[in-house]
Amino acid sequence: MPQDRSDSPFRVGFVTGATPDKWARTWRERRRDALELVPVEEDQQERLVREGGLDMCLVRLPVDRAGLHCIPLYDEVPVAVVGREHVASVVEELTLDDLDDEQLVLPHPSGWRPAAPQLDWPPMSVREAMEVVASGTGVALVPMSVARLHHRKDTAYRPVTDLPPTTVGLAWLVDNDDERVQAFIGIVRGRTARSSRG
Repeated sequence: MPQDRSDSPFRVGFVTGATPDKWARTWRERRRDALELVPVEEDQQERLVREGGLDMCLVRLPVDRAGLHCIPLYDEVPVAVVGREHVASVVEELTLDDLDDEQLVLPHPSGWRPAAPQLDWPPMSVREAMEVVASGTGVALVPMSVARLHHRKDTAYRPVTDLPPTTVGLAWLVDNDDERVQAFIGIVRGRTARSSRG
């Protein structure tokens, strides 16, 4: 039986780089229900929805759709983040071939790795990875929104034309029938306050 959460804040998570602010503003203009925006790391996004820590979450796809609804919202351009002195900082865009001799600081979800023998990097956060990139030791492949969020004066980022874009979507549990879910979906899809769900 679905849990009654009507007295608790409506919790919407957002993965690093996603920007729910405009939807939150519309929510607050239209509704009295409290809305809580919760930043989440990509490796936690799905678990927090499944365990009930979040009512909905702006996630970076792919996610396991079993038991989840997910609406794809928009695509993100993949970029390579390099040190400011790196030769790639003077070009407008890159291909994976251009990066084949580099050290990849963070594993990329596509599984792509440079041909050059790689150092055994320890697990690190994106922020930590940007510090390594700034030192000139390696490069990182991330969505442009993440690169912008973590931008530093000693780094640069350039689009990588032959990597597929990543997609941000809105996910929630199939059995979550809280009416606030439908209200938030309506806002994200651009429905006006007077329009119906149809």
